[in-house]
Amino acid sequence: MTFVQLVDYETSQPEAVNDLLDRYVEQTQGRRTVLASRVAQDRDSKTHYFDFVEFPSYEAAMKNSHLPETDRMFQEMVALCEGMPKFTNLDVVRDEHLNTLLVNRMYDEVAMKGDMSVIDEICAADYHDHDISNPVDKIGREGMREDVMAWRSAFDFTFTRHAQMAQDDHVTTLWTWTGTHKGEFMGIAPTGKTCSMTGTTVFRCEDGMLKEGWWHYDAMRLMRELGAM
Repeated sequence: MTFVQLVDYETSQPEAVNDLLDRYVEQTQGRRTVLASRVAQDRDSKTHYFDFVEFPSYEAAMKNSHLPETDRMFQEMVALCEGMPKFTNLDVVRDEHLNTLLVNRMYDEVAMKGDMSVIDEICAADYHDHDISNPVDKIGREGMREDVMAWRSAFDFTFTRHAQMAQDDHVTTLWTWTGTHKGEFMGIAPTGKTCSMTGTTVFRCEDGMLKEGWWHYDAMRLMRELGAM
């Protein structure tokens, strides 16, 4: 279970605290168990800060706290704060990135199930699509429909998502596509062959909609498996 430690502190020396954290990261390289750290400033109190430190588990957090550098960093941090920092230990019970859920509707509902109506729900009207196999980018929802329908008419396929990373307004997915060639594809008559290729797609989200997408995949492998090369 993911574990988050919330550090609540007051300081009039934020630059010094940042320098301290930078040194700590450098000194514990390869041994710390922290997954991510995010520092936020209280908008209503400019000396009030929160540090959200994420660990893969409570046990990993305890291992990290026993590093000598962690104790030394904490002592130096206390000296830079007005008062003792407050710690809150949190077990994460729900963790979802809404942009990731949006992106997965493209794979699950649109691409694999073929529900074209979902495109209106998840894609911006001026959605911009970049595809390694298309020399000309597609703009708008209709362009996305054309692409999906072309792939679905040529293959029965699935996407297997191996990893996803959401950062700010971008979601990156590493996937494997597996399809059975049932219809004409790029001038190649149906072969009945089952093919696969790996790829990565990056979607940019804006105002709860997919705004832009970049598709990179092993198109050469697909053409070889279809016998075109």
